[in-house]
Amino acid sequence: MNIVKFQESMYKLIVETSTKLPKDVRRAVKSAKERENAGTSAAMSLATITNNIKMADDQVSPICQDTGLPTFKIKTPVGVNQLEIKDAIKNAIVLATKEGKLRPNSVDSLTGENSGDNLGAGLPVIKFDQWEKDYIDVRLILKGGGCENKNIQYSLPCELDGLGRAGRDLDGIRKCVMHSVYQAQGQGCSAGFIGVGIGGDRSSGYDLAKEQLFRSVDDVNPHEDLRRLEEYVLENANKLGIGTMGFGGEATLLGCKIGVMNRIPASFYVSVAYNCWAFRRLGVSVDPVTGEINEWMYQDGEFIDFAETAAERETAASRSEAVISLQAPITEEQIRELKVGDVVQINGMMYTGRDAIHKYLSDHDAPVDLNGQVIYHCGPVMLKDEAGEWHVKAAGPTTSIREEPYQGDIMKKFGIRAVIGKGGMGPKTLAALKEHGGVYLNAIGGAAQYYADCIKSVEGVDLMQFGIPEAMWHLRVEGFTAVVTMDSHGNSLHADVDKSSLEKLAQFKEPVFK
Repeated sequence: MNIVKFQESMYKLIVETSTKLPKDVRRAVKSAKERENAGTSAAMSLATITNNIKMADDQVSPICQDTGLPTFKIKTPVGVNQLEIKDAIKNAIVLATKEGKLRPNSVDSLTGENSGDNLGAGLPVIKFDQWEKDYIDVRLILKGGGCENKNIQYSLPCELDGLGRAGRDLDGIRKCVMHSVYQAQGQGCSAGFIGVGIGGDRSSGYDLAKEQLFRSVDDVNPHEDLRRLEEYVLENANKLGIGTMGFGGEATLLGCKIGVMNRIPASFYVSVAYNCWAFRRLGVSVDPVTGEINEWMYQDGEFIDFAETAAERETAASRSEAVISLQAPITEEQIRELKVGDVVQINGMMYTGRDAIHKYLSDHDAPVDLNGQVIYHCGPVMLKDEAGEWHVKAAGPTTSIREEPYQGDIMKKFGIRAVIGKGGMGPKTLAALKEHGGVYLNAIGGAAQYYADCIKSVEGVDLMQFGIPEAMWHLRVEGFTAVVTMDSHGNSLHADVDKSSLEKLAQFKEPVFK
């Protein structure tokens, strides 16, 4: 095989997967947007999402700043050198990272050191099968950490909140899958997609679940019971009222795919792989001699380009009149005036802070004055130009709940007034917001191009020893839009939606499948 050409083909696959959603996913997002209630936060979120998809298309930049853990599934004809394929993929990964198509996401689990090139022990994940066909089939999924953290595995029988006992039968499986959607809430960047694996052991069950995500959104399960279950879950999960970003609404789940394998008598696992709306999964068939791409997968049917319509521009213009403008640094008085549901636009400085920064700030002084300032839960994709200047290539929010152990204490310690992230935070942070005079702002998960466009300059960076995603970036922003979902009066939209969706989940307690 021409390994140079094959490496070029793998680079094209990586770039396309990171920057352009496949046709089947676009159609699912379009359908969700069309059935959402106009004027709601969920509708605004979907408008931002489709705008972001279009921007990523036009700029050939990552749809989401968390470009995930690259996972390849490859089928090769007998006799193809799989070692050469591995090396070519690794070289393509390094190049894509260098050029800002992937964020450097590979971290040593013991030292915390970022490799900087997405390589390392066990990464990227590459799984091979052989087959009798005369071409190489390469599938790639880029699954970010926010949705990966909402994966869940059930061991039947078990007791489930809102649903009671789940037994070792099709109805017990149904309850587990419905519960998996409920527990994800907005933290996995809903509206999402799920792959379900029934049976196996703990590891093979998860593998089977993730394998389902490689199926087309539009396919029909040939197994009659599983087809019925997929259709049931897709219909009824959208009755939970979780909605896009967990804001409430009509679109909670966009796809459900279920597979089954045998198990041993003592174990009965139901494994669920949750994927965000930014469902970055593509595939190619490659000529085993030339190394060139013959065909792209998941590209059947209509292509939706999400160009903004005149009606959408008019709606956005009318909505902007109700937006509250805040200039950082922000006063406590300004914060106390905000309430859940308000839409705000931030101007001025904000500072990124993820896991490493929050741990650092809990034990050290801040490298900058954070009094009245905004912390953004974000690990951006950054590139440095020839003059040594940093530029933001993608900058959407990360899942905030990971910072729950630190957030309230850090806000009070440094006088931070606003935190921006996605998915909301818990009771400890909510209590601190009320005591200190702070607010939590929910940005739209995955909208990395939309928010990168709001960042007008990079004013500096601290704590680069933690790596690019975990460093504290000093960003000057204009018109950075987010929704107040936790205010200084003890109100939390996330807690409200969790409570209401649990109540709705209980309606699915009774048996459905005989």
